[in-house]
Amino acid sequence: MNIEEARSKTDSELRYDLERMKRDLFELRFKGASDTTGNTAQIRTVRRSVARVETILHERTQGIRGQEPR
Repeated sequence: MNIEEARSKTDSELRYDLERMKRDLFELRFKGASDTTGNTAQIRTVRRSVARVETILHERTQGIRGQEPR
């Protein structure tokens, strides 16, 4: 999920996506531990998406406006 897409969603949509991404991340880590994953780079992508969504939710609760792209 890119930043523009995430910022256009409501808080409830972001929370739903966040829970789904955390579940996916758990499953990817579990597959990695059991050595059945084929795409290890996907863990990094999901982790970063989780961080983006958490940052946006935090900014909204604090009343902070995110940085505009340059």
